[in-house]
Amino acid sequence: MLHDPPKTAKPDRPSDAQRLQTGALLIIAFAVVLFLLVQARFVLISLATAIILFSLTSDVINFIARIRIGPFRIPSTAASIAAMALIAAALLALTSILLAQINTVLVTTLSYAERAPSAVASLFAFLGEDSELAILNALRSVNVSSYLRGAAGQASGITQATVLVILFVGFLFAERIWFETKLQSFIGDKAQAERISKIIQSIIHRVNYYLLVKTVISAFTGALTFVLAQAFQLELAVSIGILTFVLNFIPNIGSIVATALIALVAHVEVGDATTTLIIFTIAGIIQFVNGSIIDPMLMGRALRLSSFGIILFLAFWGAVWGIPGMFLSVPIMVMMLVVCSHVPHLRPFAVLLSREGLPETEKMLDHPVERDLFGLDRD
Repeated sequence: MLHDPPKTAKPDRPSDAQRLQTGALLIIAFAVVLFLLVQARFVLISLATAIILFSLTSDVINFIARIRIGPFRIPSTAASIAAMALIAAALLALTSILLAQINTVLVTTLSYAERAPSAVASLFAFLGEDSELAILNALRSVNVSSYLRGAAGQASGITQATVLVILFVGFLFAERIWFETKLQSFIGDKAQAERISKIIQSIIHRVNYYLLVKTVISAFTGALTFVLAQAFQLELAVSIGILTFVLNFIPNIGSIVATALIALVAHVEVGDATTTLIIFTIAGIIQFVNGSIIDPMLMGRALRLSSFGIILFLAFWGAVWGIPGMFLSVPIMVMMLVVCSHVPHLRPFAVLLSREGLPETEKMLDHPVERDLFGLDRD
């Protein structure tokens, strides 16, 4: 007697109700995370900044540790303390300079408050006298002093954030020597822990390289903008140069704001449309050459980020964390690109975030970069 072969049970497919439940849970989880990001923005922004600054110290410490004083070499502990001192001094100096320039801009803006509406409205004279008058009335209705008080209040929080960042960096330094041991104990698998360590090192290297190139390009752009403002004897030449340097860390939008800023200041101070157009054109050329030619040439294939993805991250983190989120959007995007590249289920997101659809591969982890930011061979 023939017997029928046993039937293998087919795996149950998720029902519509289960898919709906999963989707609802994902939406709720996203809403909760978004709520926490907004509510704890001050601490999280400070922590993210501290982590980025701490990642920079890996190359700084290696560089200091290579310095020889006669036959002696600087110990790693001394190099760590020196790097920490450099970070604290640089942050405090940068904060004081930025606050001084913000104060200068606010005071000068108050002196421009009366003539600025007329100067800006004159730019729209080609639309007709009625349109110019309407724009002038609209600008005069704006309460500039209230906005300036709000800006001054926000600026005062920079000092608190700087102190918190320094504290976070200090505690990260204290945990630095135990990181590898903790990672291996947490994962429980030495090979997997080494792989995760390589992923972290890849993130650190790419973020450091981005910050290095961006700092050089922004400093060069700010210096040229200062020279341009000084050549036309603008009163806020130093402030414009420093603000241009800072704004260029915001991708795409920062250069536009910096160009519009120097043109607006020039028009309010000089009051001549031809001079304003010349300054605007030269500033635009400086931003275009540095941002669209020199910047991509130096970046090369180190980041390979999608331009559309950069805009999306800029808009999202700007909406969640404001201006600080705009500064942190690209480092966060670099981190997500590297992580998603090495998680199989998240690799499609890495393809979308990468410029040519070619995210980082496992081979790149096995052949790490052999030089640090200072061009020296790694030990």
